[in-house]
Amino acid sequence: MQAAKIRIGTRGSPLALAQAREVQRRLEAAHGPGGLAFEVRVIRTSGDRIQDRTLAEAGGKGLFTKEIEEALSAGEVDIAVHSMKDMPTILPEGLAVRCFLPREDVRDAFISHKAPTLALLPAGAVVATASLRRQAQVKHLRPDLAVVPMRGNVETRLRKLAEGAADATLLAMAGLKRLGLEDRVTAPVPVDEMLPAVAQGAIGVETRADDLTMAELIAPINHEPTALAVTAERAFLAKLEGSCRMPIAGLGELAGERFAFRGMILSPDGRDCYAARREGRPEAALQLAEDAAAELLDQAGPDFLDALQSGTH
Repeated sequence: MQAAKIRIGTRGSPLALAQAREVQRRLEAAHGPGGLAFEVRVIRTSGDRIQDRTLAEAGGKGLFTKEIEEALSAGEVDIAVHSMKDMPTILPEGLAVRCFLPREDVRDAFISHKAPTLALLPAGAVVATASLRRQAQVKHLRPDLAVVPMRGNVETRLRKLAEGAADATLLAMAGLKRLGLEDRVTAPVPVDEMLPAVAQGAIGVETRADDLTMAELIAPINHEPTALAVTAERAFLAKLEGSCRMPIAGLGELAGERFAFRGMILSPDGRDCYAARREGRPEAALQLAEDAAAELLDQAGPDFLDALQSGTH
């Protein structure tokens, strides 16, 4: 009997391809040798094409998922593999994220030839990052540093740093580990110092909501603790109505019979920073995350959030 072919939609960056291959490997392991055949289809997204401005200026997170999701809706691919950090909180109608792989290292990575840690960078040093969250957190921690934007995939940013475009940069530990580039990390940044982006380090598998065959096929590789944490983090983001114009950080962590959630919002200049924490039973994870968001909304007040969303803060 011929093996069923699963068409995987993904971006074409080395990291995106590594993530698609990880999904493929896990499915092959779950279903046994020869049970499935795969075809990886590279789909170029708006986020890949637009390199001359920041994502916030270009239109936000969905730039890295829109074309892939259109292909999925049209039946051109069977599943889509995404960095969950790139996913808007509201999915297109008819699509669902059915599966999460075990989460990688959630921390940010500090990379520099000038200092061993962010705290030890000399005053006036230049830190390059395309992330509004990282920009705001760096400015909050070290207002004496200069922060400049830098786009491109992981390898491009590492090359630009080596060429002297900046004194330091920050990337996700997860991506560097998946690419075998962990040796390029100067120091991981503890989450107590820099809270990660919502869903950082998590890979999600998206399907058509009515495709029960595919849902059943990918179910064995779903990692429930990751699903719980990321779903809570995305509920937190949705409650804040988070966009790429808002520096937002959030992390849910399951430890035994307890679920801890930490959330943060900042002004882009790092001057204003509001944080909240909740802890409780795992079955209350979504409520804990939403309660943290409500606390932050109360702390910051409507004027702060209106200014952030309009880009005038």
